[in-house]
Amino acid sequence: METYEVNKRMALFKQSIEDLKRAIQPEKLKKTYEDLNLKMQVPGFWNDTKEAKKVTKEANAIIEKLNQFQSLEKTYKGLVEWFNISEEGTEEWDILESDIEAFEDHLHEFEIETLLNGPYDQNNAIIELHPGAGGTESQDWTDMLYRMYSRYAQKKKYKVEVLDYQAGEEAGIKSVTLLIKGPYAYGYLKAERGVHRLVRISPFDSNARRHTSFASLDVLPEIDDEIDIEINDEDIKIDVYRSGGAGGQSVNTTDSAVRITHLATNIVVTCQNERSQLKNKESAMQVLKAKLVQEEIKKQEQALKDIKGEQKDIAWGSQIRSYVFHPYQMVKDHRTNYEVSQVDLVMDGDLDGFINAYLKSGETHE
Repeated sequence: METYEVNKRMALFKQSIEDLKRAIQPEKLKKTYEDLNLKMQVPGFWNDTKEAKKVTKEANAIIEKLNQFQSLEKTYKGLVEWFNISEEGTEEWDILESDIEAFEDHLHEFEIETLLNGPYDQNNAIIELHPGAGGTESQDWTDMLYRMYSRYAQKKKYKVEVLDYQAGEEAGIKSVTLLIKGPYAYGYLKAERGVHRLVRISPFDSNARRHTSFASLDVLPEIDDEIDIEINDEDIKIDVYRSGGAGGQSVNTTDSAVRITHLATNIVVTCQNERSQLKNKESAMQVLKAKLVQEEIKKQEQALKDIKGEQKDIAWGSQIRSYVFHPYQMVKDHRTNYEVSQVDLVMDGDLDGFINAYLKSGETHE
């Protein structure tokens, strides 16, 4: 890295820090934190546990954001000082180059997280994968996506829990529901909601013909206890049945799988991964709550679009991305036009480029 390039990157870092400062308004955040801290000092603060948790969570999020920004500012100043005493070709210059790369990664990650300011962006994510028409072909594609998102979660150091898993008859998956646990899991993964298209030479076709397969991904925020979602017993129908396939770690052979139908909306959720009927019911209720919140968000979005007269179709079935394995290799996002040719890396969970491009595009919606 030559001096002029380091100078250029330092100038970009300085501009990014200034932009972030305007975006997050540290002084305003400090004042908000002080106000929340005063609330937490009031006698009887924990009498209302739900409200207390909400205030504490907000305060912790603010202090975390402030700490990250202050750390970036401090590191940037250190880089400037090190740059001023370093010369090309020296050991100090090698250290500077390494520190610049590491700082750029941290800065980029923080920039993305400042975009994740929706009401549920910090929550865990529930994702559901379903094959499109095409039988084994689409079910195998769904299985490939299941592995891709599992690897993505692993790279982000997120925890993955399989809530429901329905294996295909010959190969692949009929459906799978995952709970992805980690900071901003929903904020990142909401970028993946939609239909994913695969073009490849089918391993199931004896004539080695090219096939196109589709699979859909839905993403929901896990709803925590601070959000009131009232579901009465008379609003739902609960069925208990024996699992029909592998639930991740082992085959569930007891009548503990649970299906819940919300009568008013006809939303159906299932959970069969645990051997305990009670635990499966709890997990299914959690998914149902998330779906009901998502329905409410969609209603609000539609009402806003009706007022604005917007005609853009953002239905769940919109195709968002194509994965081409043959006759050439390319993965392209149709919303942002971001594309890469390293198909293997993408299928191994390297999704940050697609997700970041989508978040920066301003198209995000809850």
